[in-house]
Amino acid sequence: MKLRNALFYLAILLVFGAGIWLILNKGSHLQPAAQAAASPTAATPAHAAGQGALPAGPLGALLANLRHPLSLLLLQVLLIVLAARSLGSLFRKIGQPPVIGEMVAGILLGPSLLGWVAPAAQSFVFPVDSLDPLKLLSQVGVILFMFVVGTELNLDHLRDKADSAVMVSHASIVVPFFLGTGLALFLYRPLAPAGIPFSAFALFIGVSMSITAFPVLARILEERGLSRTKLGTTAIACAAVDDVTAWCLLAVVVAIVKSGGPGGALWTIGMALLFIAGMLFLVRPRLAWIVQRRALPWSGNSGLLAAMFALVFASALATEVIGIHALFGAFLAGVCMPPDRELRQFLRERLETFSSAFLLPLFFAFTGLRTQIGLLNDWQGWLMCLGIIAVAIAGKLGGSMIAARWTGMSWSDSFSLGALMNTRGLVELIVLNIGYDLGILSPRIFAMLVLMALVTTFMTGPLVGLVAWLRRRQESPGHVQMVL
Repeated sequence: MKLRNALFYLAILLVFGAGIWLILNKGSHLQPAAQAAASPTAATPAHAAGQGALPAGPLGALLANLRHPLSLLLLQVLLIVLAARSLGSLFRKIGQPPVIGEMVAGILLGPSLLGWVAPAAQSFVFPVDSLDPLKLLSQVGVILFMFVVGTELNLDHLRDKADSAVMVSHASIVVPFFLGTGLALFLYRPLAPAGIPFSAFALFIGVSMSITAFPVLARILEERGLSRTKLGTTAIACAAVDDVTAWCLLAVVVAIVKSGGPGGALWTIGMALLFIAGMLFLVRPRLAWIVQRRALPWSGNSGLLAAMFALVFASALATEVIGIHALFGAFLAGVCMPPDRELRQFLRERLETFSSAFLLPLFFAFTGLRTQIGLLNDWQGWLMCLGIIAVAIAGKLGGSMIAARWTGMSWSDSFSLGALMNTRGLVELIVLNIGYDLGILSPRIFAMLVLMALVTTFMTGPLVGLVAWLRRRQESPGHVQMVL
């Protein structure tokens, strides 16, 4: 039986293979001679033109295929994901959130390291004309990330803790915002791009100093077992209020910049307020009604996931068209999710895993390709960078700490809360990229602010750990506490 099948298989190959050969041989006579002569030239890939001569033979064909936009994008994604996962694991081992390692990986793949050590390799893997697809993919990842951040905000929980959180969170915004706008007086002439008004530059510097990375803060608390403590719950509530307020301020600043001034921004702000009201008072109750009447479990519900994608991208599209950036709409869509723990857990598991593991590293790499640390090539540049970092720490950590102490928290808890609120992380990079795209930030100050985001995020874990170690040492039986 096996021999019979093998003979039949061989006969099919021979008969139909011979038929295909005869058809191709007959059809070749139908092709005009001029067209036949031109066909090898016409088959040359268009994307290989103008990129330098390629070696002849199979190697040249492989390099030409590698230069295809899709091949380049796949190569970029492969390198970015591997670098992000490797450095993320390394930073986790030294007690830092993996997001810091992923941020560093993005910078290392850019001109700050790879472009400095191997400029030919960096320009081959990341040519300028290939960055648009990478940017679009990364923006999709950030949109999904901001939606997940919005789902982590529980408005009912914030309402319960509003009295204790509003003072600290708003102090942690007002103080650094004031210091940031004051710092802009010294940074405007040497660092602002030409044609950008001082008001836009100063307001954006103020916003960038006021950001707290709510997701990174929550991960640090969870990893250190502080989520359910008084410090942890207060920090989460403060960071949540901080996030909502800072994004509202950013939306106003973006509206002013895009409209050319406060007067022209009134229409944009009015449209944004109408959209926010519609989402909170129409869409959110409707979603809650749908959740209450659900008949299927969340797990395995692909229709629900498709509907959530549609809602996120529709909300992001609306705010992008209004003029306050798509990320604000994605964040608002997350805030409008019903307070159903199972639903929010389902969405986080499906969206955060995909965006964090695949799309967000692309955003870090795209940010790294924009970050040129080599532009800080003199002592004045590094001095300004250190000044930015010092002002950022003093405003955010200091303002939060003083306000927390005023509300009755101990000095140690106040300092820990200030250190946590000083975490900027990925959210700061998102804000900085918005400023870069709008032309508010020059490449030089963009690099300084990216370094500020890295330093303030990196120092959070060690500072919180230091306070915990000092507290344990004071509470140990063998410790003798001096009374002044």
